[in-house]
Amino acid sequence: MTQSIKIQSQEFLLHPLGGIFWVEKSMLLISDVHLGKVVHFRKFGAAVPQKAIHKNFMLLDEIVGYFQPFQICFLGDLFHSSLNKEWQLFENWVGKTPAEIILVAGNHDIIAPEKFEHLGIKIFQELEFDGFLLTHHPKEKDGFFNFCGHVHPAIRLKGFGRQRLKLSCFFKKKKQLILPAFGKFTGTYVLEPTEEDEVYVVVENEVLQV
Repeated sequence: MTQSIKIQSQEFLLHPLGGIFWVEKSMLLISDVHLGKVVHFRKFGAAVPQKAIHKNFMLLDEIVGYFQPFQICFLGDLFHSSLNKEWQLFENWVGKTPAEIILVAGNHDIIAPEKFEHLGIKIFQELEFDGFLLTHHPKEKDGFFNFCGHVHPAIRLKGFGRQRLKLSCFFKKKKQLILPAFGKFTGTYVLEPTEEDEVYVVVENEVLQV
């Protein structure tokens, strides 16, 4: 189940897989997929199941099929490192995805821009749309609301007794919203919200404000 929020008179839908759909622009925002990370870890002996390689592509298909966006904007760290065999899977995925794809480069995006351009994917350092700033690293800029990634945000919730639960989340400040990592083979970083912050946690197939 998605969670609808309004920012600067625009509607955004938060999806439990970690993406945000900008309704007025039919744009899907996704951050920190880290494609290629599974192959990278397996190469160096990590005991990661082979089937994990396809997991991110299955989830991308699911969220794109749900929203059917006109445009997909990856907010950085689309790939974890240098080229490996997941690039071919990505080429196949791009070929069957009707949406226009753009990339706001992150610190892990070290693959040559020409490889992306060959697939029709434009790369930017940041993007500005109607008072919104799209970046990989969190950034403050006067007059703009910032959508970003990089942090892989999570919060800890306390239950009865000594129960502790760490949940991935969308972390919204007054002028910024940090997306959770979309990639399922990534870590998280726990943030401590203030009274002014809004936190939307991902629980199973729902996005809930806490």
